[in-house]
Amino acid sequence: MATEIQTRADVQTVAVIDYGMGNLHSVAKALEHVGAGRVLVTSDAQVIREADRVVFPGVGAIRDCMAEIKRLGFDSLVREVSQDRPFLGICVGMQALLDHSEENGGVDCIGLFPGKVRFFGKDLVEDGEHLKVPHMGWNEVVQSVQHPLWHEIPDQGRFYFVHSYYIEAGKPQQVVGGGHYGKDFAAALADGSRFAVQFHPEKSHTHGLQLLQNFVAWDGRW
Repeated sequence: MATEIQTRADVQTVAVIDYGMGNLHSVAKALEHVGAGRVLVTSDAQVIREADRVVFPGVGAIRDCMAEIKRLGFDSLVREVSQDRPFLGICVGMQALLDHSEENGGVDCIGLFPGKVRFFGKDLVEDGEHLKVPHMGWNEVVQSVQHPLWHEIPDQGRFYFVHSYYIEAGKPQQVVGGGHYGKDFAAALADGSRFAVQFHPEKSHTHGLQLLQNFVAWDGRW
C-alpha cells in the first residue's frame, strides 16, 4: 500500500484551465498521449494551484474569454501560478496574456507579456495576392531563441494556426518563435517559466506533440 501511495505521489499533474471557452478535450488527450501523468481539466482554483504544470488554452472571442477569466478570478490566478512552474498558453490563451487586444472594440487582457493583439485586416496582401483572414492552416515557425521547448523540433518547422488577430510583442527579446502571414508576428513568447504559442500544438502532429512532450519534461528554467 505504501508503495502505491508513493507511486501516485510521484505522478506529476498538469492542470488544463477550463473557463468555459472551447473544447479542451483535444488538448488534454494530446497531453496524455505524450505521457503527461495526471491531466486535470479543471476550473477549481485549488487544483490549479496544486498542479505541477499549468496549460491555459482558449478559443473564441477575446471579450467573452476575458469576461469569464475575470469573473472566475483567473486573471490573478494565472499571474500567480505562472511564476513558479511551467506554464503554457495556447492560441487565445496566449493572446489573453498580452496587455490589450483590438478585438471586439478593444479589450484589456491579463498583461503578463507586454504587447498588443492586432487584427490582420481585411485587405491583407502579399506579392499581389490577397490573403484570407483568418489565417488558417500550416505555417512555418522560425526559432529566434534556443529554448527547451524547441528540443528536437527543426527550425522553420510547420505548425497549425487558426487566428484573425496576431501578436505584436512589446519586448522583442521575449519572442522565441516568429511567424509570417502578410506581416511578421510573434508565434511563441517566453519569459521565465511562461511559454505561450499562437498555434495549436494539439493539432500540429509530430512537431506539436514534441512541443507538448518537451513541456511535460521541462523544469521551467532556460
